[in-house]
Amino acid sequence: MKKINAENIIFDELNNKVRAEKEDVEITDCLGQRFIGAGLSDKNLKITGTPGNALGAYLNGAVIEVFGNAQDAVGDTMNDGEIIVHGNIGDCAGYAMRGGKIFVKGNAGYRAGIHMKAYKEKIPALIVGGTTGSFLGEYQAGGVIIILGLGANKNIVGNFPCTGMHGGKMFLRGGCKEITFPKNVHVKAATKEDISEITPYIKEFCAHFNADEKEIINSEFTVITPDSNNPYKQMYVAN
Repeated sequence: MKKINAENIIFDELNNKVRAEKEDVEITDCLGQRFIGAGLSDKNLKITGTPGNALGAYLNGAVIEVFGNAQDAVGDTMNDGEIIVHGNIGDCAGYAMRGGKIFVKGNAGYRAGIHMKAYKEKIPALIVGGTTGSFLGEYQAGGVIIILGLGANKNIVGNFPCTGMHGGKMFLRGGCKEITFPKNVHVKAATKEDISEITPYIKEFCAHFNADEKEIINSEFTVITPDSNNPYKQMYVAN
């Protein structure tokens, strides 16, 4: 694995160095450089520090692992591969992602999973170990969002989750009685079949972050799915 020290290197120079390598790359002392791993498919990255916006944008099969936090737009429009973050991330994670998986040990900001979509065998997944900000799953059109709320002492999601949701599924750990959902979704307690559906993601999350697999799988979960042929009607038509 080739090591690149990112200290005092601007983002375009760093990305050119990464693309020029023929083998996997370990980036150290990363501090805010943008677009790391954009479109990457032919090598994997390990990053120590804090990558900037659009980490793994358009990712196409590579694996990016971050030992630290990451900023906004992690996995923007990613197509395939995995992004693993051993910390917290900023806003708009997984924006319009259409494949692959994002695993976050800590918390995510606003609008996580916005406009996720799926096509045939491509089912993107966003798994967050902590909490998220407002507008989780806004306009979600496909894929799977799982929020675990591990160690949380507050609501595991912010305000206005699932606004405009018209596809995919969302799984929130807990009963979620305190959360207000919009009228365009159906909310129910998870069944054994629902838990079986997300068990592979939970197992992978626990393997990445050394979490208690049995405790999570045996927890209560709430499942949210679209429940309207016209999920946008409530935004424009008075009832």
